[in-house]
Amino acid sequence: MPLNEILPFLIPLVAVQFILLVVTLRHILTHNTYKRGNRVMWIVITLVGMQFWGPILYFLLGKEEA
Repeated sequence: MPLNEILPFLIPLVAVQFILLVVTLRHILTHNTYKRGNRVMWIVITLVGMQFWGPILYFLLGKEEA
């Protein structure tokens, strides 16, 4: 498949992925308590698992309920 055919699908996915990463990192850095783990662990998980999985894992398993 040529790149110009899949580019309209890739641009929104990359934008959503970047926004999710920024929101997750902002939340990690502005909160002090987590259900599991600590700040450093969640930053590493979020950055290493950057393709949606890291941020989603944080919001499912790490985010402390208010």
